[in-house]
Amino acid sequence: MNSKLREDLWEFKEAKKVTSLDKAIFLGLTIAGLISIFNLLEWWFRKEHIENFFFFIILSLLFVYGNIRIALIWINYLRIQKPKEVPIPKKGLSVAVFTTSSPGEPLSMFENTFKALNNLNYPHTTYLLDDTRDIAFKELAEEHGVVWLDLPNIPGAKAGKINEALKITNEDFILVLDPDHIVFPNFLEQTLGFFEDEKVGFVQVSQGYYNMFRSFTAQGAAEQTYVFYGPTQMGLFGYGGAVAIGANCTFRRKALESIGGHAKGLSEDLNTSIRIHSKGWKSVYNPVIVSRGLVPEDFTSFCKQQLKWARGVFEMLFDEMPKASKGLTFWQKVSYLSIGTYYLVGPMTAFFIFVPLLFFTTKISPASMDFSEFIILGAPIVLIAMLIYAHAQNFLCDKKTERGIHWRGMVLKYSCWPVFTYAFYLSIINKKVPYIPTAKVAVKGFMSPFVKPLIVYCILFMLMIFGIYIERRYYVSESELILTAEKTWGMLGFAMIAFVQFIGGIVAAYKSLYLKAENAWSRIVISEDKKFKVK
Repeated sequence: MNSKLREDLWEFKEAKKVTSLDKAIFLGLTIAGLISIFNLLEWWFRKEHIENFFFFIILSLLFVYGNIRIALIWINYLRIQKPKEVPIPKKGLSVAVFTTSSPGEPLSMFENTFKALNNLNYPHTTYLLDDTRDIAFKELAEEHGVVWLDLPNIPGAKAGKINEALKITNEDFILVLDPDHIVFPNFLEQTLGFFEDEKVGFVQVSQGYYNMFRSFTAQGAAEQTYVFYGPTQMGLFGYGGAVAIGANCTFRRKALESIGGHAKGLSEDLNTSIRIHSKGWKSVYNPVIVSRGLVPEDFTSFCKQQLKWARGVFEMLFDEMPKASKGLTFWQKVSYLSIGTYYLVGPMTAFFIFVPLLFFTTKISPASMDFSEFIILGAPIVLIAMLIYAHAQNFLCDKKTERGIHWRGMVLKYSCWPVFTYAFYLSIINKKVPYIPTAKVAVKGFMSPFVKPLIVYCILFMLMIFGIYIERRYYVSESELILTAEKTWGMLGFAMIAFVQFIGGIVAAYKSLYLKAENAWSRIVISEDKKFKVK
C-alpha cells in the first residue's frame, strides 16, 4: 500500500446519500431476482428430480436456505437509508468512553488509543476497565488523564466489566470502544446529536481498519465486513433494526439500565442490541468511518475469532431471540433471524462437499436433474445478484479502499466451514466457548490446525479425480459413458468449486507462517494538532 493511501485511511469517510433512483434500481432488480428464484425452485421440486428421497430433502432444505438468504439480502436493500442529517449535539452532555484491557494485550497499543481519545472534540471522560493486574496499565492511563478502574476477576468478560463500571459512573451516554481502535477527533459529533430523540437507545457507526493490507488473511477479514458496515446496516436501519457491533457503539445509559445492563456472552453486542430493541428503544446507524482498528492478520487468529463469533451468534439465535421476540417488530425479527442463521453456511458447505464424495464412492445421488437446465435457470439469479452487489457497493463507507470483488473474504468464509460447523455443534450440545480477545499481533511460526480439514478435502478431491479417470477409462462402456457424462461432470464441477476455494484457505494459512512479527500501531503517529501520520 502506497504512503498516500495509508495517509488517506485516517481521513473522515462516509457512505453516499441514498436517492430515489437508487431505491428504484434495487426494487427493479429485486423483483426480477425473486421471480428468477421462484422459477428455479418450482423447477427444482418437480417429482421426477427426486432420486434418493432422504438426501434430496436435506439437499433441498439447504438449497432453499441459500436462496432465502439471497432474497433477504436483496429485500434488506429495499429500505437502505442514511440519516438525512447528523444533528449537532447539545453542549453539556455527560459522556463516558469505556475501553477495556485484558491479560495478554500489548501495553504499547494503548498509547495511541489514549492519545486519540484525548483529542476528541466533545468533552468526555475516558475510563480504562482493567483486569490485567499489571501496574503499567494504571501508570499509562494516569499519564494520559484516563480514569483507571481496577476490575479483576469480574465474571462476564468484557460485558461484566462494563456493567461493573456502570455501577460506579454516572454519565448519561457511554461510548464502548475496543482498545485497538484509534478514534478520529469528530467521533462523538457523529453520534451524540441523535440522542435528542428520547427513544434512541444506541447509535452505531461503521468500523474501519488500518492493518488490512498486511496479509492475505487481514485483507480477507476486512473484506468480509465492508458490505455489512455499508449497505447491509443501512438497510437494517431502514427497517428499524440496525444492530450494535460491540465497538464504536454509543449507548444511552437509560437504555442499558432498562435491560439490566450490558448483556453477557460471546455475542454480547447482539444480545444487548436485541434486548434494547425488545424494550421498544430505537437504534441509529450512521455509515461513517470515525475510527480505525485491527483485523486478525494470521489464519489461526482469524479462525479463533470466527469460532467465538459463530458460537455467540448461535447463542443469540437459540437463547436470546425466543425470549426477546415478543417485543420486536416483524422486520426486526426477520433481521435478527437473518443474522442468527448466517453461520449455517458451515453445515451447508459440509453437506455440499459431501454430496459429490457420496456420489463417486457409492453412486448415490440426491437428485436426478438436467444440469444444463439448472445452469439456464440459475444464470439469471447469478447475474442479478452481481448487478445488485455492484450497485450496493455505491454505499460503501470508503469506496477507495473497500470497493471491488471481495474474493479473499469469500475464500476465508468458505474455508471456515469446519469452524462454523463446530460452532453449530457446540450450540446444539450447549457447550460454551471461552471468551478470548482477538490477537492484536500476527501469531506465526506454525501451520494452523484449522486448515487440516481443507487439506484432507483437497487430497480426497485429487484422489477422486484419479479414480474417476481410471474407472471411466478402463471399466465403463462407451454407451454408459455417454449416459453418465452429464451427471459425472456436473458433480465434478460442483466439487471443483470447493477445491478452488479451499486451496485459497490453505494459501492463507501457509502465508501466515511467514508474517513479520511486528505490530501495526507503532507506525501511526498522532501529532499535537490532532493529525495522523504514518511512518
